[in-house]
Amino acid sequence: LRHIRINQVGRNRCHLVKKLKQRLPETNGFVNGRKEMRAWWIDAFDSLPTLHYALQNLIVNDSSILMEYLRKVDNEEDMMVAEVLEIQNNLIVRSKVYHG
Repeated sequence: LRHIRINQVGRNRCHLVKKLKQRLPETNGFVNGRKEMRAWWIDAFDSLPTLHYALQNLIVNDSSILMEYLRKVDNEEDMMVAEVLEIQNNLIVRSKVYHG
């Protein structure tokens, strides 16, 4: 999952992250566009250097990708995550992330 390149993200991509809403309430949980997405990913991997994912399930069609993966960080309980990517013109235009 670390291998999604930022140029595959649409310029106006909207990414909903409930954890972000808790950390930065003024965002209402949304990351918008490539610049904010890059900052979000850099912050996540810099603040959690052992963060990695184990893919559990992947469903792909022309307009969406559903990924289920196990989020793993040393000294933290593993967490299941589901992420839905919406695709238009071969770019990710929206994503929603669910932790549980």
